[in-house]
Amino acid sequence: MTDKAMINKRDFLRKSILTGAGAVGATALATPYVKAQSQIKWRLQTYAGPALAEHVIKNSIDWFNKAANGEMVIELYTADQLVPQGELFRAVQSGTIDAAQSDDDSAAAPVDVKVFGAYFPLASRYSLDVPALWHWHGLKEIWEEAYAEIPGVTWLSSGAWDPCNFGTTKPINSLADLKGLRVYTFPTGGQFLSKFGVVPVSLPYEDVEPAIQTGELDGVCWCGITEMHTVGWANVLKYYLTNPVSGAWAGSYFVNTDKWNAVPEHLQQLYRLAIDSSHYYRQHWYWAGEAKYRNEGKLELTTVPAAEWKQVEDEAFKFWDEVASQSPRAAKVVDIIKKYNESMVKAGAPYRYS
Repeated sequence: MTDKAMINKRDFLRKSILTGAGAVGATALATPYVKAQSQIKWRLQTYAGPALAEHVIKNSIDWFNKAANGEMVIELYTADQLVPQGELFRAVQSGTIDAAQSDDDSAAAPVDVKVFGAYFPLASRYSLDVPALWHWHGLKEIWEEAYAEIPGVTWLSSGAWDPCNFGTTKPINSLADLKGLRVYTFPTGGQFLSKFGVVPVSLPYEDVEPAIQTGELDGVCWCGITEMHTVGWANVLKYYLTNPVSGAWAGSYFVNTDKWNAVPEHLQQLYRLAIDSSHYYRQHWYWAGEAKYRNEGKLELTTVPAAEWKQVEDEAFKFWDEVASQSPRAAKVVDIIKKYNESMVKAGAPYRYS
């Protein structure tokens, strides 16, 4: 190769590199500067008091806030802290708060399926029945349909909590012992239990323990034994009835629709993952606690004989039919619950024991 050819080759390479660098630089300079999005802030209120909230939601919100890396922060408020529990759904709908964790029933959600939130009498036996019903037997789609009719609120997810049993200051050894008992319970649960002479009492969550101490309440039918110990009610109660009114609480997550739509898709997905993490944590936390506190707790265990408790079960099935008559959608849910329980009985142990 001649010197002239070598010089021409060097010039060509030098010019190509400079031209390329200039093009890159021009492209970079031409790209508009995009200001980082301001931090998204939500206020979320849970149905739970401070001690219980540590387990049923706070840990998952802490995980979310850390993973969101400053893009979004959720401020958590406990039961009745911003609005009364009975106004919780409306508060989300109006935008007073951005999100909520609660059962549909006590939050007064204006849908025909709210009766199945919290503890629908004897609809489930174990906590795994709840996600099985929602994810594999059609309840998820029904809830999406129901809440799509309600403006301003988006339903995101339902999951399981603990079983529902009586914790009382008086022993329950027969159905006759239920008559006249004043208990703190859920709206639908109270409606059902009144058939056996129970007197449902509605109070702010934080007033329950003092009401038991003063004798205004004879007990609670609100939760399982884990929760009774966690929130301090076991300190003022004496007895725990092992017969469950329901096998698991069904609770949901709601958000204000406009606030939800304003959240980027990746943060929406992160929030859904936080919800699922909370569902999973509660599954093993409650399951472990229900056994632990029966064996090591402060409450004396009592049991109504199975043959007598069957009256409660039979009455529950009649109650299901009463609810089914309220709307076609309620009838559809009851039909799913019936078929699900029949399939569990047919499957046998460990799904159902005879």
